[in-house]
Amino acid sequence: MQFHLNGFKPGNYQVPDEAREPDPPPPMADLPKEVDVLIVGCGPAGLALARQLADFANIKTCIVEQKSGPMLFGQADGISCRTMEIMEAFNSSELLVKEAYQLHQNAFWEPDARNPQRIKRTHKVADARLGLSEFTHGVVNQARLHDILLDGMVHSITHLVPHYNRRLLELAVDRSLTQDLRAHPVTATFERNDASQSGKVETVKARYVVGCDGARSVVRKSLGIELQGDSANKAWGVMDVLPITNFPDIRVKSFIQSKDNGAVMLVPREGGYLVRLYVELDLLGKDQRASQLNLSADDLIARARRIMNPYWLEVKEVAWWSIYEVGQRVAERFDDIPAGSPDGLVPRAFVAGDACHTHSPKGGWGLNTSLPDTFNLGWKLAAVLQGGSHPKLLRTYEAERRKVAFMLINADREMSALVATRPHAGKDASLAKTGTVDIENFIARQNGFIAGTSIGYDESWLCTGHENQALASGFPIGQRFHSARAVRVADGRPVQLGHLNKADGRWRIFIFGDAESPLDAASRSAGLIGFLADADTSPVKKYTPAGADVDSVIEVCAVFQQQDLAIEDMPDFLWPAKGKYGLRDYEKVFQTNEMHDIFEQRGIDRLNGCIVVVRPDQHIANILPLDAHAGLSRFFDGFMLR
Repeated sequence: MQFHLNGFKPGNYQVPDEAREPDPPPPMADLPKEVDVLIVGCGPAGLALARQLADFANIKTCIVEQKSGPMLFGQADGISCRTMEIMEAFNSSELLVKEAYQLHQNAFWEPDARNPQRIKRTHKVADARLGLSEFTHGVVNQARLHDILLDGMVHSITHLVPHYNRRLLELAVDRSLTQDLRAHPVTATFERNDASQSGKVETVKARYVVGCDGARSVVRKSLGIELQGDSANKAWGVMDVLPITNFPDIRVKSFIQSKDNGAVMLVPREGGYLVRLYVELDLLGKDQRASQLNLSADDLIARARRIMNPYWLEVKEVAWWSIYEVGQRVAERFDDIPAGSPDGLVPRAFVAGDACHTHSPKGGWGLNTSLPDTFNLGWKLAAVLQGGSHPKLLRTYEAERRKVAFMLINADREMSALVATRPHAGKDASLAKTGTVDIENFIARQNGFIAGTSIGYDESWLCTGHENQALASGFPIGQRFHSARAVRVADGRPVQLGHLNKADGRWRIFIFGDAESPLDAASRSAGLIGFLADADTSPVKKYTPAGADVDSVIEVCAVFQQQDLAIEDMPDFLWPAKGKYGLRDYEKVFQTNEMHDIFEQRGIDRLNGCIVVVRPDQHIANILPLDAHAGLSRFFDGFMLR
């Protein structure tokens, strides 16, 4: 798709440039007095959490934002493969795939050895992330991602919309009430800053609060949580521009290093014309802030022109620009449980996104780490609030996501030093390189982290079964379920199995059948299906509420190797009757074929098959043999409640 030809215009890209207008904010309404979950901040972390919780009719959610309306000009631009997978869980990937710039190549430019004052392309390579997912890394205005999440919220069963123009004044957690799950121990006081009722104070009581309110988070400060790490010592400029230029790689992501004038990282944007430039500036003095440099957009353009010599650059429009500092920090904790507290305490307040990890934006990792933060937390909050899981589930948020935050800042520190042409300072000086080959090597080495596809959670009661990893070597326990195609038995349609893992709070059990036909009553597949359908110890029977659909808590899908299967021969459990009319579900049974052999692609043991248990956030929780009925029960019994 092409847009922005006659100037940058935010809004719905499905509307032509000439007619596109941003959606107005929702009408002002009073804040509710009491909620289950209070979300502070409408960034990617806050909106992803609100989007999840909006689909639960019995959970009262409120999301509050200080700004006057939805974002129009986004700071983040990169949408990683893993973020695309998460958006698919919200049934929202198609628009992003259609609208985003898809990153397929990287170009590298260095000083020309014959004339070092001029740059010269050294080489182009295919992007290292290609093939790590069925999705490609994309680049699109962050505001567009926000719009899609907001649209999903308002069209959900709860019709959730944010409350804008509210500034958080104070947040308090009553420690005497935190272990009473029925209580509302969080009290948040907001001040309205809209013109009509500026200064009006509103109070909300909540069972849980999640601070998604950015690097200067009031929630984090109210909880007494400190950011720890390196302070900023390097400044970069960033701008989104509509340029005219003879630079040949203006539509290819490019790393450009000059001899004396610094570096530029060029990222093409959506629509065919818009381009983002990250421009290296200077070292900051002690206690100096980037805002004190008194630079303008024209200064950034002039610096970019010097770096890109001999190519000329004429900027026709600057859609957005800023100057930022390079610094890497992580919050000392991600919830309100102080270090050293007894086991078993239930957290009632959390921080996510930039509120708990800060870094430079060059790697495009901010949004792509923030959104998965709350994708991890959202289903856990829902499970506890609905009484389906033990509240200890909430303690796993910090354990799983804080590790990822440290991976993020370590990668960002190295990337920031490699892209720059001059050392940052101190210990970073040893990382500074002079050739773009080091950037290329870094991207190749870190491609799984950059894509988000290799991020995994450590062994725990929520990620276990590592002794059975060889049964499905291509599904690493703790990492996300790596999608692959299988053929649906009922209609012969090839389907991405990973797309069955929707953000609806449900667990999935994937049965990968063994060499015996599932129609053979003596086979292990048939035995497992019979156990799940009928045994009193079956987690499906035990944890599905009376009168609910059989797949309302745990959905079971099966993939078989045999080619002579028919849906009418399958056990009723695999094509169950559901809903008020008892309609049959024909979309749970699959088979392989030569073109789509998931057993080959994901290293699944053909002789023995296996069980793959997938969490509601798409991460693999357990791998078990087909006959490990008791082990499957023990796993769910460890945290689920009747």
